[in-house]
Amino acid sequence: MTRTDHQTMRRVLRREIAGTIGLLTDEHDFRAMRRYRSFTFGDHTTYLNQVEALLKTRASQGSHTTVALFDPQEYAEFCADTGLDPDLPSSRTRFTAELATTGPTVPYDGRPLADLVPALVDEAVRQATWEYASTLLARLGACASCGEDIGRASFTRASDLLVRILDTAGPGNRHLVCSVKGTPETLVSVLHADEDDEGTVQLDEAEALEFTTVLALGIATRSPGGLVMRTTAPGTGDRIYGWRLRGEGLEPLTAGEVFDAYCTDIESGDLISPESDVDYCVPPDLGQEGQTPGHRH
Repeated sequence: MTRTDHQTMRRVLRREIAGTIGLLTDEHDFRAMRRYRSFTFGDHTTYLNQVEALLKTRASQGSHTTVALFDPQEYAEFCADTGLDPDLPSSRTRFTAELATTGPTVPYDGRPLADLVPALVDEAVRQATWEYASTLLARLGACASCGEDIGRASFTRASDLLVRILDTAGPGNRHLVCSVKGTPETLVSVLHADEDDEGTVQLDEAEALEFTTVLALGIATRSPGGLVMRTTAPGTGDRIYGWRLRGEGLEPLTAGEVFDAYCTDIESGDLISPESDVDYCVPPDLGQEGQTPGHRH
């Protein structure tokens, strides 16, 4: 076999190797990495331009690249735990490989980096929210009266409520937002449930897991909170429904309460201008499954 044949095979194999790039998404994180002499980029804008050029080149060669959120503090802790020198490119490569399996990532799909970065940050927030809510659920332990695991029972209850909401919703795509206050901080989770051409609802498993976990935490801790759903279907205006958390169930809001909930900023409490061609509606009846069970932990 000739040397040319070997080079051709290596090029083919190189296209089949999936890669991960650790991205410093903001100026603060970029400055933190500049303390390492081996990190040679001078400014954040140039760095982002170079990353985008590399992503485009790999895509044009048929290579798949995943973009991971690179956190300098987590990197320093990783190097301290593993005994690696943080001022070596090989250490950054090791950390990035770890991010590919444990950290927030998004696949590069050709969109501009300016559009990809917010998606990556959203993914990081989603993962952090799920980890935080899961930790709080796990700490609740067992019910003193019945011995049932409170976190597990609340998660099952939240799953049942979510299924019931999706089952009773009208046709179209659904956008759900769940907020839980005082846990000790407000947690917000978003879930997209879109219908395919056959009318089957498609859920992102990671989104659904996080959403259900946050709802479960609100149920388990009896925290103030609520759930808002927006449905979008061809040929009709959008419809918005809402519920407040009440015990282990969901209490439907009136149309006026739905309007107030949707047109108020969750964090600041400021009013938001209502949208045109949007109906604020009383939610569909969730039936017995949506009501608070008689047993309380």
